[in-house]
Amino acid sequence: MNETVNIGAMPILALRGLVVFPEQTVHFEVGRLKSVLALEDAMKKDQTLLLMPQRDVSKDDPELKDLYNIGTVAKVKQILRGQGETIRVLVGGLYRARIQELTQFEPYLRGVVSSVPDTEVMDNLSSRALRREANNLYGTYLEMTDHQAQPVQMKMLASESCGYLADAIAQNSGMDFKDKMKLLCQMNPVRRLETAVKLLRQELEMVRLENSIHEKTKFTIDQQQRDYYLREQMKAIRDELGETDDDEFAQIEKGILLLNLPMETEEKLLKDLYRLKKQPFGSSEASVLRNYLDVVLELPWNKKTKERIDVTAARKVLDKDHFGLQKVKERILETIAVRQMAPENPVPIICLVGPPGVGKTSIAYSIARALNRKMARLSLGGVHDEADIRGHRKTYVGAMPGRIMTAMTQAGSSNPLLLLDEVDKMGSDYRGDPSAALLEVLDSEQNGAYRDNYLEVPYDLSDVMFIATANNPDTIPRPLLDRMEIIELGSYTDEEKLMIAKNHLIPKQLSKHGLKKTQLRISDEAIREMISCYTRESGVRNLERILAQACRKSAMELLQNSGTKSIRITGSNLEGYLGPRKFLPDRLPSCDQVGLVTGLAWTSVGGEVLEAEVNVMEGSGKLELTGNLGDVMKESAHAALSYIRANAAKLGVPADFYKTKDIHVHFPEGAVPKDGPSAGVTVCTAMVSALTGVTVRSDVAMTGEISIRGRVLPIGGLKEKTMAALRHGIRTVIIPKDNEKDLEEIDQTVRKALNFVSVQTVEAVLDTALNRRIDAGAPALLASIPGDVKSKNRKPGLRQ
Repeated sequence: MNETVNIGAMPILALRGLVVFPEQTVHFEVGRLKSVLALEDAMKKDQTLLLMPQRDVSKDDPELKDLYNIGTVAKVKQILRGQGETIRVLVGGLYRARIQELTQFEPYLRGVVSSVPDTEVMDNLSSRALRREANNLYGTYLEMTDHQAQPVQMKMLASESCGYLADAIAQNSGMDFKDKMKLLCQMNPVRRLETAVKLLRQELEMVRLENSIHEKTKFTIDQQQRDYYLREQMKAIRDELGETDDDEFAQIEKGILLLNLPMETEEKLLKDLYRLKKQPFGSSEASVLRNYLDVVLELPWNKKTKERIDVTAARKVLDKDHFGLQKVKERILETIAVRQMAPENPVPIICLVGPPGVGKTSIAYSIARALNRKMARLSLGGVHDEADIRGHRKTYVGAMPGRIMTAMTQAGSSNPLLLLDEVDKMGSDYRGDPSAALLEVLDSEQNGAYRDNYLEVPYDLSDVMFIATANNPDTIPRPLLDRMEIIELGSYTDEEKLMIAKNHLIPKQLSKHGLKKTQLRISDEAIREMISCYTRESGVRNLERILAQACRKSAMELLQNSGTKSIRITGSNLEGYLGPRKFLPDRLPSCDQVGLVTGLAWTSVGGEVLEAEVNVMEGSGKLELTGNLGDVMKESAHAALSYIRANAAKLGVPADFYKTKDIHVHFPEGAVPKDGPSAGVTVCTAMVSALTGVTVRSDVAMTGEISIRGRVLPIGGLKEKTMAALRHGIRTVIIPKDNEKDLEEIDQTVRKALNFVSVQTVEAVLDTALNRRIDAGAPALLASIPGDVKSKNRKPGLRQ
C-alpha cells in the first residue's frame, strides 16, 4: 500500500504493556469490561478490531489522548473463556493503522480507522546485508535464551522484507515496551530494521550479563553447599577421634591469661570467649568474635624494647644520618637528656615543621634508631574520617581497629615511636574530624587509657613517643597544636646542600646504580651548578633526583664505551648529562637606576629576590598596581603612598604629585601570585626614587613592612631571604630593627658575606638605598650589629 486507505469503523481495544505487530500471532488476556465488549462486537462481524497500546498502563479507563498514535489492525483467531471474567484471545496482526475519528466511547471504544502504509524503499545490497545481520543476531539470541521460535525464524530466513524482519524480531524478543513502540511507529522498513538490530544487540548484551550472573550465583550456592557438607563430615570425624574445638578455645583462653591484662580487660575478653563457645559453627557472630579476639591478642600489651637513653650515642646517630639541623638535634638531645635524668616523666610530643624535603621524616627514623625504639609511620594526609583514627565498632561489616592500634600491632612493641606524617593535611567532613580524635591520643594525661572503638577496652599509650610532621602549622587546629612542641626546620643553605650531597646523596645514588667511587666523580663546581641551576627548593629531594639522573647517564656511558673506565662530571660538561640549565640566575641591574629596587621575598621553596619597578607619568593622581598582587601587598603600596604624601616636603617630592602624576607600580613575573606586607619598604623606596629622580643602589636589597607613619615593622623568613640575597650577588641588606635577634639563626657564611643594616624608619632606608648626600645634621637612626662586616659601598656618616 502506498496511500492511506480509510478502512471504516471498527471496535478499538486498548492494550496495556503489549504491542502487536503486523503479520505476527500473539495471545493475551482480556479482563476489562470495555475490552470484552469490543471483542464481542468484533466477533459478531468480520472478527477484526484495532489494537491500540495505551501510554499509561495504570489507567483503567483510557481516553483517546491516553493512546499512542499508531496501532495494529488484527483478526481474532481464537477465544478461550477461563475461570472468572478473564478471556484469553489469540490474534494475528494485519497492518498498521491509526484512529481518524473516535465515534463511540461507551460502552466500548469504536472509531473510524485508516491504514498507515510502509514507505517504499529500493531493495539493494545494503538492505540485503542488513537482513543477513538481523537473521544472524536473532539466531544467536535464540541459542542464548532457549526461545521456542523456530517456525518464526524459518519465515524470517525466507523473507526478503526488511519491515517483516524488524516486526518479527520485536514481537519475538524481550525488548522493552517503549522500544517496541519506536519500531511500531517507524514507517521506513530499512530504518526500522536498523533500529531493531541495534536494540537486539543491546538485548544480547543484557542476556549475556544475566547468564553470567546466574552462573556465578549457581557456583556460589553449590560451593556453599559443598563447604557445609565437608564441614559436617569434618565435625563427625573429629567427634569420632575425640577432637573438638575446645583445644582452640583453650589456646585463646591461655593467651588471654598470659598477657597479664588489667582486670576489666581480662574479664571482657573472657566474656567474649564464652560467647564464642556458645555460637553455632559457621555463624556470622562467631566470625566477628573470632576476628576480634585475634586482633586483641596480636597487640603488644606488655612487650617493650629496652630504651637506650644515651645522649652521646644519640648524638653520633643523628650526626651520622643528617648534616646541619643543629637546632633540631640539640632540642632532641635535650629531650633524651631529660629522659635520662627523669625516666618517669611523660614523653614529650614533638611536631617537626618545615618545607618539603628538609628531612622531617628521616630525622624521625634516626630518633627511633638512636633510642632503640621500634617505629611505625601513619600517613595522615587526606584523612577525612574520624573512624580512621578511632576505628569502627565491631558490629559493622568489615570493621577494623583505627590507625593508631594498627600501627601498634605493626610496631610489635608497647613503647614504639609513632610518626604522624603530614598532620597538617587532615580534613573534616560529615564523618567527623580526625584531628579531634587525635586530641586524646596526644594528651599525656589521657592516653594512658585510650579506647579504640573496635577494641572497646583501654590501651596504654603513655609509653609511646609521638613525633608529628607538618609543612604549614597554620592549618593544624589550635587545640591539637597546643598539645605539641613545635620545632622548625628551615631551608638548607647552598653550602649545607653541598655537604649533604657529598656525604649522603652521592654515596647513596652510587650504591643504588651499582657504581663505584672510582667510576664516577662529581666536582664541587658541578654540585653547586646542580643546586643553583637545576633545582629550586628548600630541601634536597630534587637534588637527589638530579644526582640519580647523572648516575644513570654515567652508567649508560660506561656500558656503551668499553674503553671508558672513569667519568668526571664538572661544571663545563654538566649539560651533557643533565641537559640545559632549568633556572638561570636572576640578572640584577648592572647600574643604579631610578625607580628600580631589589626586594626580598619568602616562598615555600626558600627565599627569592623580588624587583619592584615604578614609573611616574603625567596624569590625574591614579595609582596602578600590577604583577598579580594580593590584597595585603596592595595595602602596603597604598600605605607607602600615604607616607610619601604626608612627608612630601621632607623627601623632596612635589607637594601636588598626587594630583598631577600617575604612578604605576609593577612586580615582574606576573604569572606568579605575590602577597605579604614585607615589600612595603621596597615599594616606598621605588616610589620616592621615581618621584625625585634619584637613583637606587643596585647592590642593596631590603625587606620590611611599612606603616603610614614611616615605621619599619618586623617580618618573617629572614634566613631564607638573606640566602637569596647572597645567591644573587647582593652586598647590603636592609632589615627591620626588630629582626636583629633573628641574625643569630643565620648561617655564619651568610653573615660574613653580607652587610646588614637595621632600620626603624623609612628615612633610614632611603638614606641607605638612595644615591643622595646625607645631611650632616641628620639624626643617627641605625644601630650597630656586632660581628657584621663593613660594607665597601657604605656612605660617609652611615652607622649600623
